[in-house]
Amino acid sequence: MEFLFILLALVVICGVVAVPALRRHRAGQDVVRGAGAAVDPVGAFGFVPPGQLDVRLPGPDPELLAAVEEARRTQDWKPASELLARTSATEAAELRWQRVQTLAGAAAQELAEAPGTGGMWLRHWRVVAPKDAGGAAVQAEFLVQQALRDPSSQDFRMILEEARTVCAEAALLAPGDPVPYIVELGVARGLGASEAEFQSVWETVVSRAPQHMGAHLAALRYWSAKWHGSQEQADAFAQRAAASAAQGSLLPALPLFAVHDHLPDVQLVRSLFQSVVIRQAIEGAQFAVANAPENHPVLPHVRHLLVWFLVRADRHGEALEQLRKVDGHIGAVPWTYEADPVAAYTAYRAMAVAGWESGRHSA
Repeated sequence: MEFLFILLALVVICGVVAVPALRRHRAGQDVVRGAGAAVDPVGAFGFVPPGQLDVRLPGPDPELLAAVEEARRTQDWKPASELLARTSATEAAELRWQRVQTLAGAAAQELAEAPGTGGMWLRHWRVVAPKDAGGAAVQAEFLVQQALRDPSSQDFRMILEEARTVCAEAALLAPGDPVPYIVELGVARGLGASEAEFQSVWETVVSRAPQHMGAHLAALRYWSAKWHGSQEQADAFAQRAAASAAQGSLLPALPLFAVHDHLPDVQLVRSLFQSVVIRQAIEGAQFAVANAPENHPVLPHVRHLLVWFLVRADRHGEALEQLRKVDGHIGAVPWTYEADPVAAYTAYRAMAVAGWESGRHSA
């Protein structure tokens, strides 16, 4: 099959973190610029040195990284295929979604580095094993990422229509798997589907995985003011999801993502991050983190966003608690929205340490 354009993207949650947002970049620049005065946390706190931070994933997944590295090194797609075959569409739907995203992003990264030849393992996978549901899902996600990289392209709609076709193939190959329909949420967003059309796809997703955090993050983007909704619609969607959360679900953290997506370009009032709305969103995310299983694949995503908000709210001790859980892997919002994710993450990490030490010495 023909792959037309390049997406330089490594994933983080739900096709939901692929394209850098200038607004968020400006929102955090004051902290990044001030990081030089912060304490270096590597030695005293045992944090990972900047050069060793892994930007590919928000948290560890050794099996996935082994498959990605094997594909890159030898162009052998079989380890990736076998990994997805072992990742249950029902019992591990969140993990399957994250792995599909990462494999698609890895192929895109390789193609960006070597136009025309990079990522050939994905093409071979689809040609040699056209009935492999995992390969179809990865290709569909690849195409969505590819199209959304350049919405102004004259081939934008054509690529998304091809992605929709491949989504349908993947759904037929794996009945009950929510992943093809989650990918289709990105297709619908890109094609500007009506609310009724989008809702139809969404209902199919939630009928298969009602508590799927990655799916909710993907849907949230459709309702955001940057796409086809508004801040009010995004907030309402997030609040409804949080209210419907089951025990151990991460959905109570969804309002924090909605808040982050609609922060003002310039934040002149420092008290913004102590406001009732943000405080409640932080508390919802903290509740979700405290009650979710430690092996939840999307848990690191929530922890990373909590770090960002807690630092900006001057809640440095709480930020350090989250940093100790995620340090080492930084492939998540908000760092992936920055031109230099490592610099952004280490700046906030240093600010958390400096703020905590300052508070400790003044106590």
